[in-house]
Amino acid sequence: MLSMLLDGAVETLDIAPHLQQLAVERYEEVGSWLAEHGGYRCRIYPQGSFRLGTVVRPDSRTGEYDIDLVCWLLIAKESITQAELKQRVGDLLHAYLRWKKRHGHTDGPKTCQARRRCWTLSYPDHGFHLDVLPTIPDVDHPPTGILLTDKQLYRWQHSNPIGYATWFRRQSEQLQQLLVEAAAKRHINVADVPEWEVRSTLQRVVQILKWHCMLRFAHNPDNRPPSILITTLTAQAYHGEVDLFTATRNLLNRMDDFIENRHGKWWVPNPAHEEENFADKWNEYPERREAFFAWHRDITTVLDDLVQLQGKGLQVVASRMAESFGPDAVQLSAQRYGDWLRRQTESGALRMTGTGLLTTTVAGTPVRRHTFHGQHTDPRG
Repeated sequence: MLSMLLDGAVETLDIAPHLQQLAVERYEEVGSWLAEHGGYRCRIYPQGSFRLGTVVRPDSRTGEYDIDLVCWLLIAKESITQAELKQRVGDLLHAYLRWKKRHGHTDGPKTCQARRRCWTLSYPDHGFHLDVLPTIPDVDHPPTGILLTDKQLYRWQHSNPIGYATWFRRQSEQLQQLLVEAAAKRHINVADVPEWEVRSTLQRVVQILKWHCMLRFAHNPDNRPPSILITTLTAQAYHGEVDLFTATRNLLNRMDDFIENRHGKWWVPNPAHEEENFADKWNEYPERREAFFAWHRDITTVLDDLVQLQGKGLQVVASRMAESFGPDAVQLSAQRYGDWLRRQTESGALRMTGTGLLTTTVAGTPVRRHTFHGQHTDPRG
């Protein structure tokens, strides 16, 4: 019951397939235009949760999906500064925006705004925006390492989104199998299947933890643990469990093992690039580390409570789950679970184990179909 409720709830957080496809079409068009008009060898590809298949919908109806992209230009580090790269990509994106408007295209971005590390193309009518990160090759970390800009930092920043996605995929045999099956159906290479086209237990756990974290820090976003930090610790602590609730609970207990303290500095390395520290802000802002561990204790307590309550019935469990995961998603999941129980009972497939748990396996005592007529057939009682 606990796994099905969690899975049903987190399923409602997925980005809709039509919106996902629309976002892909938009950024592929941007990439094609830049490659044709930019005068550089250029490539745009997704990174972060959109690439990993761990996107969760915004925590409000007016919120937008945040889709992270890498804009890779084949330019030597020695021939350009961070500021020049940032401006060059910005100029190209603004030129693209003008081109769309000049040709009467209404499907282009509404605005292009500068951020700390990226440029944001907004599509408010569709409920998402594209964060385009200017990058160049990191020749010291081939073949997929990149150098990116940051207006608040003097040195070039290192990253490797493609390498990270490959590492994330390897953390789950189940995810690899799902990708193999998807590739076989489409007669393409496994590497060409985006992670967002399947949903493994690992992906679902990441979504659950990110969703809980987003709701908990809705009024304190500055101290909210970064998505990449949660994703990395989750994937490192995952041991291949298939049951969703069991996997979530187990890996939370193992997360601390992957948080390092190197000579007095907190460190959670990027598995695809050891020089990148996903916990770097903890050293500058200790309150953010405290916020992470407070969140970790909170969600661990919630899961422990649910284990204790599972014998008290669906509504009691769903009510406790809704306190931390939001009422809408949990109520919808509880309704679906109740409908599933009813169908299984009516078909005679639902059974009860010796410990009192419900199952659809052959072992166990069949659960009688409930007619809801009471014990007496005489209407006078």
